Amino acid sequence: MKERIDIENIDGQLFEIKVVDPDNSKPASFTHYLHNHKNGVSQFYKKDALSYVKEILKKEYPTEKITNQIAEEALRYLIFDLNKSVPFPAPEKPKFKFIDLFAGIGGFRLAFQNLKGKCVFTSEWDKYSKQTYKANFGEIPFGDITKPETKNYIPDNFDVLCAGFPCQAFSIAGRRGGFEDTRGTLFFDVAEIIKKKQPKAIFLENVKGLRNHDKGKTLATILNVLREDLDYYVPEPQIINAKEFGVPQNRERIFIVGFHKDTGIKDFEYPKPTNKERVLEDVLEQNKVSVKYYLSTTYIDTLRKHKARHESKGNGFGYEIIPNDGTANAVVCGGMGRERNLVFDDRLTNFKPVTNISGKVNREGIRKMTPREWARLQGFPDNFKIVVSDAQAYKQFGNSVAVPAIQATAEKIIEKLSCK
Repeated sequence: MKERIDIENIDGQLFEIKVVDPDNSKPASFTHYLHNHKNGVSQFYKKDALSYVKEILKKEYPTEKITNQIAEEALRYLIFDLNKSVPFPAPEKPKFKFIDLFAGIGGFRLAFQNLKGKCVFTSEWDKYSKQTYKANFGEIPFGDITKPETKNYIPDNFDVLCAGFPCQAFSIAGRRGGFEDTRGTLFFDVAEIIKKKQPKAIFLENVKGLRNHDKGKTLATILNVLREDLDYYVPEPQIINAKEFGVPQNRERIFIVGFHKDTGIKDFEYPKPTNKERVLEDVLEQNKVSVKYYLSTTYIDTLRKHKARHESKGNGFGYEIIPNDGTANAVVCGGMGRERNLVFDDRLTNFKPVTNISGKVNREGIRKMTPREWARLQGFPDNFKIVVSDAQAYKQFGNSVAVPAIQATAEKIIEKLSCK
């Protein structure tokens, strides 16, 4: 029976089951078990991992009796084969453990793994982001973190909690703005996990607008909960711009860092800019880009008319062509996000087939940036796999964090913790 186990058939069906039943945590438990077999965290995932493998084996070998012993043998084979095709495996000898909430496609994970960190739990609800995450890290995130059954999978004794949580207003209604006042928001779920698991450090990321959201009440409530209710040392949050950390993108985000009282840490300095100045040309693809990224003459004319109309009224308009020696606007999903960073690329004029359809494709060489170029703007390396449609890829990179800025801050956090 052991010789007949086809490991690829087991692994190949992960998404088949997950997409049909998005609330099924077994595939996530399975991959989390495989990734944590050396550090004792696997105990949180073993029961469901075995159950999942038995389901797959029963489907593959319906006439055989699948015992726990056979399922465990299959798990051992899978562990041995774990990192062969994963572009970004966990470090062999990790120095600390962290969890990745609202993980997206793994920007936080990439940054912390680069610093020899081991991710022991991750959650993300979007099924397409899960596909990208699995393709690059070999792990399927758990789903909705607001559900108690999802929180129950979070292990104990990890060092850092990471969360790029969405910005939401709190109904404080004249009260002091504490833990209970954040109920019903995603920050409440983050705070609840912090309260229960007591990590040594926390690293939260949000849009710059959080600082003034609801006239400053939202941020004030968050800080009050972290400092007063949860008793963490939290220095004043800082706005960090990605362009100051080696990517040509003007992307400002607010970072909130905190340390558990037991660490004794009472001071923290955010990273200074690296002064590694880069320009848009540094991230543009060197090979010819597909014609599908070039705008039609009709569409460009429409954009220009809209821009002129808005500017005559003193309003801004999203369409902009970025010079090759310039800095891109923050990449965002939705609306006219892709039109905020148009580029000139006259290599299209050398495409002979295109000269016959000059009425459809503009002759100026104006095009959208490609998903790979957006990935580079966010600091993702070129071996980061893009396994979804262009529309989903733009959404994923637009929602992601800028990896270099996250890593620079994470390095400061780990430096502090290493002294304790």
